[in-house]
Amino acid sequence: MTFEQWMRSVLDRVETALDHYLPAQTTEPATLHEAMRYAVLGGGKRVRPLLVHAAGELTDARPECLDAAACALEMIHVYSLVHDDMPCMDDDALRRGKPTVHVQYDEPTALLVGDALQSQAFVTLTDAVVAPLQQAALVRELALASGSIGMAGGQAIDLASVGHTLTRAQLETMHRMKTGALLRASVRMGALAGTTPSADAMNSLDVYAAAVGLAFQVVDDILDVTTDSATLGKTAGKDAKDGKPTYVSIIGLDASRALAAQLRTDAHNALAPFGARAQRLAELADLVVDRVS
Repeated sequence: MTFEQWMRSVLDRVETALDHYLPAQTTEPATLHEAMRYAVLGGGKRVRPLLVHAAGELTDARPECLDAAACALEMIHVYSLVHDDMPCMDDDALRRGKPTVHVQYDEPTALLVGDALQSQAFVTLTDAVVAPLQQAALVRELALASGSIGMAGGQAIDLASVGHTLTRAQLETMHRMKTGALLRASVRMGALAGTTPSADAMNSLDVYAAAVGLAFQVVDDILDVTTDSATLGKTAGKDAKDGKPTYVSIIGLDASRALAAQLRTDAHNALAPFGARAQRLAELADLVVDRVS
């Protein structure tokens, strides 16, 4: 199976699973459930679910368990996007090539969509058929990654940094929390969904995930100044307009491209202990760096 075929297979599985785990549009309150499905289904790169399934191949995790973990992570990710796009945050009108939730519906609905998706993510994880301790480990990984020392904390730093100058180290800290924490959790949860990996294996996966997570944000910063809104599916040039510090604004475009390339190499090197079994993870590192949207 080629990488493209594998990716298509996983994406189809995840879309079907998301449809299953989200409340039906006809279930009351119908507008809230319709808006949740509008936010989640039929869009996005699904990088986090892909990482879950790729890491799960290393520990022989059952696909059904990986589906649940992948859906939970995607729900948390989408909830963060819905809230991030609101006027009190980044105030954006375009996401995944369509109007953001607060534009399509209204601000109160968008707030509730994010709240409900966060809860639904943990409901989804408890539906995964795994041993109790394994399930607890998955829940803990997701909670830590999405909370104040992870994604939410990174967003708080991001908001506080508008109009200010950050050092490169401060910028890296922010992005390892805001973007990297959930990507790291994707790799860890995929591995933890199967046979318990060794400490050495988890350490190698952490190094890989740290490189991929930072590369994802560096490439995001590059695309924000080099790609148009139609290609991105969101408003291009918004970081500069809003006075947000980025890798491009701090170290320049060429240095940012060189950093992304180095992070790709770091990710590949971290997978060396796994040999050919980590092929999909290596290909995903390439996808993150080479993407154009």
